[in-house]
Amino acid sequence: MELSVEQAAELRELVSSRDVPADIATRGRIVLWSAEGRRRKDIAELLGVSLPTVDRWKRRYAEHGLAGLEGDRPGGAREQVPVRVRARVIALTRMTPPDGTGLSHWSTRELAKYLKRTEDITVSWHYIARIWREENLKPYRSGTFKISKDPAFAQKVADVIGLYLDPPGGAVVLSIDEKTQVQALDRTQPVLPVAFAATEKRTHDYVRHGTTNLFAALDVGTGEVIGECKPNRNGATFLAFLKKAVKPHAGKEIHVVLDNLSTHTTPEVKAWLSKNPHIHFHFTPVGSSWLNQIEIWFGILTRQSIRRGTFSSVNVLVKQIRDYISSWNQEAKPFTWTATADEVLAKVRLVQTNVKKLVNNNSK
Repeated sequence: MELSVEQAAELRELVSSRDVPADIATRGRIVLWSAEGRRRKDIAELLGVSLPTVDRWKRRYAEHGLAGLEGDRPGGAREQVPVRVRARVIALTRMTPPDGTGLSHWSTRELAKYLKRTEDITVSWHYIARIWREENLKPYRSGTFKISKDPAFAQKVADVIGLYLDPPGGAVVLSIDEKTQVQALDRTQPVLPVAFAATEKRTHDYVRHGTTNLFAALDVGTGEVIGECKPNRNGATFLAFLKKAVKPHAGKEIHVVLDNLSTHTTPEVKAWLSKNPHIHFHFTPVGSSWLNQIEIWFGILTRQSIRRGTFSSVNVLVKQIRDYISSWNQEAKPFTWTATADEVLAKVRLVQTNVKKLVNNNSK
């Protein structure tokens, strides 16, 4: 039995809540422990239930989610929540919590409390969680945005996305950037590794052992990555890495996507480009590094290797990054870029309009 990250989080919240009846918490543990790979025999023994009981609640959860763990009320069908209540839950979820609540965003419990306190509507947080899943509502998530002020924004977007969607025949497209000041963080006490029924644990405090700068180039056509860690970042180190990145593609037209850092346009870099006319730079708009595909890879590297890593020295950090790149390239696949330039520009115009409306409303 497999659970999504969100489903597992909901079940852990359920089994640890003081407000949940013991029988429902037991059913939640059955599902959660099954998903973690425990044998049904062990689950039944630990919880003091029969094997058919284990099977029943696994099946009920698979069919009805959290609602299936509540069981059936004796004496008739379950009372239906009025449609207007469901509509009110959805409407509030799609809005920022009102002033005076002190909340930055809704949780299922806080929304249930608010409805009871202000509108005398009584629903469980389980019910709200079910609505959120059914309507694909995720108010706990947030994002970031920045509107580029580059006067050539539209032209640069079209240029870069054109390389992704329709690269010149026989040419190579490389996405290059630097991930700077990557910290070698070590914990003050040993990390407790993953064990049966226990997650990995680490101390909240750490020791800094220095930093490194990762230069990386992603081959947009194959997904392969070339990376190199350097103690500093300047025009000379960038040019040295650039030469290394283009060397495997000698004899081909090479298009390089990169951002507007000053190290990318030093006199030495410009002089080298003039001697190598088969290499072409394509700059992303100012403040729009998200358009550079290597940034996607940097995010994956951070989540899978660096963020939870513990490094006793910079050398240990560098080795882990090298090992990750080597492992990545064994099964490298290109990212599938689907957004057209027109779609990106349309979304940017929509955000610009919304920001203008917000500014105008706040000024009144």
